[in-house]
Amino acid sequence: MIPSFAYPRLLLRSFPAGRCTFGLFVFTALSAASLLGAELRVGRAKVVITPPVGCVMGNSYGVEVSTGVTSDLHAKAVVFEIDGAKAALVACDLISLHQPIVEKARALIAERTGVAPDRVIMAATHCHAGPQTYPPLYNLGPEGARKLSQAYVEQLPGLIAESVRLAEADLQPAKMSVGRGHEDTISFNRRYLLRNGTVTMGGRAPDVVRRVGPIDPEVGVVFLESPDGKPLATIVNFALHVAIVTGTKTSADYPHTLAETLSRVKGADMLTLFLNGMSGNINHVDVLHPGRRLPSDAEAARVGTVLAAAVLKTYRNLQPIEPSLFRVASRPVRVPVRAAPSPQRIEEARAILSRWGKGAPFAEVIHAWRDLDLAEYGRDGFWNSEVQAITFGRELALVGYPGDSFVELGLFMKQNSPYAFTFVSEQSANGSLSYIPNEKAFPEKAYEVESARVAPGGGEVLAVAASRLLTELFPRP
Repeated sequence: MIPSFAYPRLLLRSFPAGRCTFGLFVFTALSAASLLGAELRVGRAKVVITPPVGCVMGNSYGVEVSTGVTSDLHAKAVVFEIDGAKAALVACDLISLHQPIVEKARALIAERTGVAPDRVIMAATHCHAGPQTYPPLYNLGPEGARKLSQAYVEQLPGLIAESVRLAEADLQPAKMSVGRGHEDTISFNRRYLLRNGTVTMGGRAPDVVRRVGPIDPEVGVVFLESPDGKPLATIVNFALHVAIVTGTKTSADYPHTLAETLSRVKGADMLTLFLNGMSGNINHVDVLHPGRRLPSDAEAARVGTVLAAAVLKTYRNLQPIEPSLFRVASRPVRVPVRAAPSPQRIEEARAILSRWGKGAPFAEVIHAWRDLDLAEYGRDGFWNSEVQAITFGRELALVGYPGDSFVELGLFMKQNSPYAFTFVSEQSANGSLSYIPNEKAFPEKAYEVESARVAPGGGEVLAVAASRLLTELFPRP
């Protein structure tokens, strides 16, 4: 049933025919079958999730009210089926998916489809120019904006579930191919060592000695087409913060241009689903060579066009995948987090957050939100999270990893994966863990570390858990 909330731009479209507890890990979903000659079927759909104008904007800690729409936001879903076993991949143009939204969406997916909730990798693109979905922040907006945001967040899980339902209804025979491109001119590690010995996010060129981390230039491409060659969907994986567009107009940022460009080449019926790689410390700003900067909308269009060009070049070198073995798994992980705040600190944090936009310093707001999250989800020193994977034969692994992770952790998982192609999506699994730095970053400090809920080594616990999961899923001879 289509939600009753009044969306002036609502559109539903179905495309035509530290401490580590590995001993406690259990599989919650695992499908495997020898499928020689089995048929791969794929369905795809997208649902517009653009909030009404007048909602509170996201922008990480945003409390501004939206004044318009530059490009629609979507929940995009691809459902895979082989020999009756199904799995779904969903990408939402949101900054993150908070745990209550994920739990409600999974329950609705279970009600409306034949896809079990633990067989869904649900990810946010980390789009900053979208809605604020965190109640303590959108409640700081004017009354009208607050009510619109509350109603929007209540309807959001249903819209996400609807994208999976429509994709399941679209299931049809398909062929799959995979490839990797390379693009190293639009992404930059945003953490810099300064001449005074400190590390900062960003900086001015004269003060910078060097970057303190790498990028991931790999452009992952999964192409799905009908048996007669009609394009159905392209899944693109690339590590770059979706935080180029600024202002108070809703925008899907550079993934919008990516999708529009590919559709002009492959046809309007092809779905482009973007999965953001591990980009917690990666953005589009080259501090060492600043040059002249474009307005944010123009820069997003430029970045999306360059990324689309990399995908278009990769199409020529795709490798076909035969549907020989199809496995889906989700594994719980208890992630070590910072110490839980005291009751006195919780009250202090609430008071600080209530003054955001009214004089509360940004540094204090960062710590306040972090401590309120720890009070709710990390009371025993751990945050109950998970890692996920959808794998095809020995060729392809799609990994869901929670939080806004540093690129080094993504590179670790790729380097240790037994699969020929491993594409990792951050902001996935069971909700947002905020920033997940690698252990090296903690003594360096700076914004991402100050914001992090995880304790030093928490990111590695997740990365090792994902790597072990892939090792176990890999079909040995």
